[in-house]
Parts: sequence; structure tokens; C-alpha cells
Amino acid sequence: MNLELLESFGQNYPEEFDGALDCASLAVTCAFNRRGTLLAVGCNDGRIVIWDFLTRGIAKIISAHVHPVCSLSWSRAGYKLVSVSTDNNVCIWDVLNGECDVKYRFPSPVMKVQFHPRNDKMFLVCPMRHPAVLVHIDASHEVIPLDDEGDVNIVASFDRRGDYIYTGNSRGKVLILTCPGLKIKNSFRIGPGTTSAAAVKSIEFARRTDFFQVNSADRVIRVYDARKVLKSGKDDDLEPTQKLQDLVNKTMWKKCCFSGDGEYICAGSARQHSLYIWERSVGNLVKILHGTKGEMLLDVVWHPVRPIMASISSGVVSVWSQNQVENWSAFAPDFKELDENVEYEERESEFDQSDEDKSVEMSQERREEDVEVDVTDVEPVPAFCSSDEDDDSNALLYLPISPEIEEPEEGWGPEGAPNEDVSNKRSGDSKENVSPKKKRPKTYDISLENAPTDEVHPLVSNRPKEKQAAANKKGRSNSKGEAKKDRKKH
Repeated sequence: MNLELLESFGQNYPEEFDGALDCASLAVTCAFNRRGTLLAVGCNDGRIVIWDFLTRGIAKIISAHVHPVCSLSWSRAGYKLVSVSTDNNVCIWDVLNGECDVKYRFPSPVMKVQFHPRNDKMFLVCPMRHPAVLVHIDASHEVIPLDDEGDVNIVASFDRRGDYIYTGNSRGKVLILTCPGLKIKNSFRIGPGTTSAAAVKSIEFARRTDFFQVNSADRVIRVYDARKVLKSGKDDDLEPTQKLQDLVNKTMWKKCCFSGDGEYICAGSARQHSLYIWERSVGNLVKILHGTKGEMLLDVVWHPVRPIMASISSGVVSVWSQNQVENWSAFAPDFKELDENVEYEERESEFDQSDEDKSVEMSQERREEDVEVDVTDVEPVPAFCSSDEDDDSNALLYLPISPEIEEPEEGWGPEGAPNEDVSNKRSGDSKENVSPKKKRPKTYDISLENAPTDEVHPLVSNRPKEKQAAANKKGRSNSKGEAKKDRKKH
């Protein structure tokens, strides 16, 4: 199907709820690959569920961590997936076989991880209350320098091509460093007109344009042009191209993202399951999508190519898309929809092999339409390209799934040997789609100076402690009751 024909002439953003993806465990975070064909969902029980987004079916389940998965990031080609769990472990997974290649242990909780947009040999890690760290595959790492040594509440992100790293601190200052040299290129402060500095909560870049957005603690999303930011001087007062906020409810934003074409911005509320969509060029609010009342939003991502969003609340992945209206006149301009059957009088030669009534002019036009079509060369689709030099010929788009064979014939196994054990194993694996771990990954301990070792990840909230306390109370009451019973018996 030609993707260019799917671009609507009107609004290009989701408008309604379009079903949910149930992972059989509580979902926490999710991420699309570059083409949007696969959706990786990190769950509360440590598993990573990879969905085939076209068929809306589970393609693979990776038994990744023991603790909840809090951040995911795909490599550019889609063959690698890096994940973080609340037990401070960062793992790189081979998506095809579901095995862990490398494992990194950090001394403090990790809030976010991101693969380099062009180089899958390095990734960015944002530890809790510590400067961001640029980690290489061989476990060598570099701590990203700070502008203010006293402020360690840092969020960081690669830009669109990975040439620069943008960091933001709790005092509202954004620092731009070269990558991989880590030399300070530029810096600016958000909200120069305000008296109190607003803490930077996240920095997100558009996929196809040079715009990026800064979500801050003052409930304002500021959109900047990266080209103007790089041309300005250090510590300049830069005015954003757009300021987006909810003036009525003063909503605090949990997660923000760009649309695939960079024309729309979505922000998820931190109070409830509500998604606000703005048009970037004008700054007007075009749509508010409401989920189930009482639910809290955990994550939201926009499909890289199509007007589809996936949001997570209460452990369920909700899908939002456009309302598809069947318009058959779009396929044939002279097509007419009929309310009832109409008798049609056909021409004498309408269905003949050679139409005698056809005019000479029509045959001339038909000869002009006979053009040779090149079916061997693959031209890049502009809708998929995020830059000028994209080459996705080796990208991983779909995961192969072994077929389920209920009654296998003799000699169907490897090398023509009828092996029932192998068939049973394969059919079982295909049913569960669980990848068994075969090899032990390389494990590296990342040592960070002055890293807080007693910090607890925000995902590990007080709820488990409350449940544990309630269970302890229950256990104590049960033990008292049993003791009383024993006394009565004696």
C-alpha cells in the first residue's frame, strides 16, 4: 500500500479510542520502532512484550528483568532494544532471538535510557540525582559535565541526528553539548521573563523537523527551533516559538511527544488519563482525548508515520486513531452510491473483448499510459525518512513467527528426521512466544562517583510498602488467632 496516499488532506491527528492491547500483565512504558511496525511494552513483572502493530498481535515476549521495566529505547535498525528496570540494571537485547547481549549494573536508580539515533554502539543513561552518562557498548562511560555542580537533577536527550546532547536541570537551564566530544556548545535558560526558575522535566525532539519541546515544572511546554538555538550565544534569553499550557485547569504534564511529521504536539496529563493535542505552527488546542475516569497516565507515544497514539494507564495500552469513514468515491471519481437497486442498460459491446464503440482518442490515451514501470529499484519513501541520508534497507520491520503444526507429518523436522520432541518443543514455543535465555550475557558494573545508593525509584512507590504492612498486620492477627486456638486446645 502506498503510504503517501494515506495522508489525509484535513486533520492528521487521532480523534477517538481504537481498542486496547492487553499484555496479561501491567504495562508501564512503551516505545515504537522507527517504522512503527513494532511496539515494545515494558511490564510491571519485568517482561518486555513486543506487539506487531499491524496485526495487533503479540510477536514476542522477552523475560527480561525481575523488577518493573521503566524505560525502553529501540536502536535505529530495530535489531537491538535497551531496557531499564527499577533494580538499576540496564540490558541490551537481541530482538530476533530474545537474548540479552550486555548487562550494565548501576549504583543508583536509572530514570531514562536512549539509544544514539545513528550509532547503536552508544546510549544515554539518566541516573537519579546524578549527571547523565554516555555509555559505550564496551562499558566505557563518560559523565556529561554540568554547568552548575550543585544541581544534579538532570534530564538529557539526544537531538534528532545525535550530533548534540541537550541537558536540563532543576533551575531551568538547558545545556547543549557536542557528541561524542561532550564540549559545551551553547546554553540558555527557559522562561527568562519569570522570576522563579522552572525545573526541566523532559526534553523531546521531533522526528522530521528541527523543533524540540521542553516540559517544565511551571506547567508550560515550550517549543524551540534547534537551528536558532545553536546560532545564539551562550546564556542568551531565548523566546520559544510556542508556549503551550492548559490555562483553565493548570494541568501538570506527565509525558509529551511530537507527531511523526512534527506538526502536532501531544501532552498527557499527570492527574488523569487525558491527552491534549496542539498544532505546533499555530499553537491552538485541536483535540482533547479522555480515557477512563480515575485512571492515571503513565506513558504516551505517537506513531512515527500515522496519526495513531498509544497511551498506558492502569496497566493497559490504549490505542487512539482516526475514525475511518468508507468513501468509495475516492477510488473512482464517477462512482455513485445507490440507496436501492437500479436497472442498468448495458451497451451492446460493453463486455466484448474488443470494444467496437471505443473512440480513436481513447485508444491514443491508452497508448500513452503504457509506460514501463521499474519494479527492481527501491526508492526511499519520504514519509519514512527522518533526514536526508536515510537508508533503511536493513531495518527489522517484522518478527518471524514459527507456525503452529497440530499434526506434523513424518520427516517434517530438520534434515528430514521425524523428531516428535522437537515438534512439541517448537509448537510450545510458538504458542507462548517466550524466548528462553541460552547464553549468559556480559555483565559490567558501572561505577559513578557520588552516586546516591540509597535512593528508591519513583515507580517503586509507597503502595507496595502499604500492601506489605497490611499483609504483616494480617499475618500478625492470624498468628494471634492461631495462638489463641492453640491455648484453647491445650
